[in-house]
Amino acid sequence: MLSKVPEITVYFWIVKVLTTAMGEAFSDYLVYHINPYLAVVSGGLALAIALVIQFTARRYVAWIYWLTVTMVAVFGTMVADASHIVLGIPYAVTSMTFAIALAIVFVVWYRLEGTLSIHSISTRRREFFYWATVMAAFALGTATGDMTATTLHLGYLASGVMFAFLFAVPLVGGRYWGWNEIFSFWFAYVVTRPLGASFADWFGMPPIVGGLGISRALVSGVLTLFIAAFVAYLSVRRNDIQDEVAAD
Repeated sequence: MLSKVPEITVYFWIVKVLTTAMGEAFSDYLVYHINPYLAVVSGGLALAIALVIQFTARRYVAWIYWLTVTMVAVFGTMVADASHIVLGIPYAVTSMTFAIALAIVFVVWYRLEGTLSIHSISTRRREFFYWATVMAAFALGTATGDMTATTLHLGYLASGVMFAFLFAVPLVGGRYWGWNEIFSFWFAYVVTRPLGASFADWFGMPPIVGGLGISRALVSGVLTLFIAAFVAYLSVRRNDIQDEVAAD
């Protein structure tokens, strides 16, 4: 089986942050404009369809991969928010719960496969672990971003700036200080979620809670256009295609 994930380039990180921001804005828009339960069910169904398409594909296809990531962003936001708003679970508790879930996925993945490298996603089982990690990472990032912005009272803009700094640290460390490449990647990957979501909330939330009050529909629409433009570019240029990987 050929690799099912993209090469890690600057375009990967740009689109990744855009999808996290779009997922936050669009999820909030749906929850506040239609029945919340219908929104969650619809988000779960859309994610399930996207995952089926992704798993059915024989190789990495840009629009399929990023559609799936976007659906994870939307549904992951809904799950994290529902845990706090509907069930009343504090953000600190949900953050810890999702962190434990992510750690469990990593441990089982490594015990069974001997690697956590995204350059080895060339079997069905590794693909399953990859997407389980992505979903846990999105839920963790959502809960953590909400915790820093509201529970810790940093606000959305300050949270976004803080996560931007944290996002850059492992990338610089991996490039210049010899940090473990796999650790650096996954740390940065988790941080992209609260990074994008914090800025999306800053744009979309009303001024009374520290936002700019821009329409969530407008925010999610503009972000969707940017995502579509980058994915179309990658589909044409194909400079995010990994070399063929042989399964161990």
